[in-house]
Amino acid sequence: MAVPKQRHSKARGAKRRTHWKLHGPGLVACPQCHKPKLQHRICPSCGFYRGSKVLEQTAE
Repeated sequence: MAVPKQRHSKARGAKRRTHWKLHGPGLVACPQCHKPKLQHRICPSCGFYRGSKVLEQTAE
């Protein structure tokens, strides 16, 4: 098994970890009701997906 011969500095380790970050969800506007929804999912507010009604909304 490979073992490092020299210790890496804190700066070098931090440079490697610069891309370890959280990203927000990919929200898009629903073409029917224009509310934000996740991409490639049924809209939770109107129930449409790709222009067709998929989910019936119940009155609360």
